[in-house]
Amino acid sequence: MTNKAVILARGLGKRMRQADERATVDAQQAAVADQGIKAMIPIGRPFLDYVLSALADAEYHDVCLVIGPEHSAVRDYYERSDLLDRVRVTFEIQERPIGTANAVLAAEPFAGNDRFLVMNADNYYPVAAYAALRDLGEPGLIAFDRDALIADGHIPPERILKFALLDIGEDGYLRRIFEKPDEATARAMAEVRAVSMNVWCFDAGIFDPCRTVAPSPRGEVELPYAVQHAIEAYGRRFRAVPMAAPVLDLSSRGDIAGVAERLSSVEVRL
Repeated sequence: MTNKAVILARGLGKRMRQADERATVDAQQAAVADQGIKAMIPIGRPFLDYVLSALADAEYHDVCLVIGPEHSAVRDYYERSDLLDRVRVTFEIQERPIGTANAVLAAEPFAGNDRFLVMNADNYYPVAAYAALRDLGEPGLIAFDRDALIADGHIPPERILKFALLDIGEDGYLRRIFEKPDEATARAMAEVRAVSMNVWCFDAGIFDPCRTVAPSPRGEVELPYAVQHAIEAYGRRFRAVPMAAPVLDLSSRGDIAGVAERLSSVEVRL
């Protein structure tokens, strides 16, 4: 069992920075969105508070936030002595925003030789997903059901292709991950229901693949490519845990109102 979690909060938030006249946001939300710090979008309180509370519900009590050197506001907020009771938050710095695989590498001192959860800072995942990976006992990921993600109504069908489609073997282990598939790949995988929303359980075996993976077509060292590299070059295995459940995705300003509505009844205890 692991109780360590790494939250990747270094992203540039390019889509969140983009103005959207159709989006319902207040002045405070707009000010934070302009900075691209999606995890700190205020929904009564910072979005990341809800994420940390859910992690604590799943018995993750040791959390590392991977942030940029410019994110002093995040550090200042979570270093308040009166804020945290159920979780301990530490920080690692990703000096340059060159990809999620590099962000995982930044957390190596925190993870050490322990298994650890890795997740996005702009997604609110179900507690059941955290618990499943906590008890998995080996590296793996949650394979979310595509139809369940869409059925909740928060993630539109066209956005699914911005995530990663999963080819899972009959033995339950990941064979291939297709990050942001092109149209031809998406058509070929039209019947594939398994989607990665970038929530993983890793051990120290992920770090060398993150160090040696080639940049993606987008010029970044991305975690899905590092995982595929780990499978092909290092013989690593990743158990896929199927789950039909919604995930709240806070990618753009247009998502804020819907996420706020869904979180309005959630109690936060840090």
